[in-house]
Amino acid sequence: MNKKLVGKITHFFPKISVAVVQLSAELKAGDKISVEKDGEAFEQIVESMQVEHKSIPVAKVGMDVGMKMAHAVKEGAQVFKVTA
Repeated sequence: MNKKLVGKITHFFPKISVAVVQLSAELKAGDKISVEKDGEAFEQIVESMQVEHKSIPVAKVGMDVGMKMAHAVKEGAQVFKVTA
């Protein structure tokens, strides 16, 4: 399993379980990610991403995207793209 850093969590909205991810690499819907901070981690598939309440299939470097999270996350958590 290979992991590549693609971004970090800059904000989390617990009531709707959505995180704002600031991207340092391209990310697509359907990609598998690992969210990690302080020795805690979980993996999930990117179901969808939104920018200004509009769904987008691909997010580019430098974008801030909203993403539904499977678990609560902390600001500053790193987001990795997981490949086989």
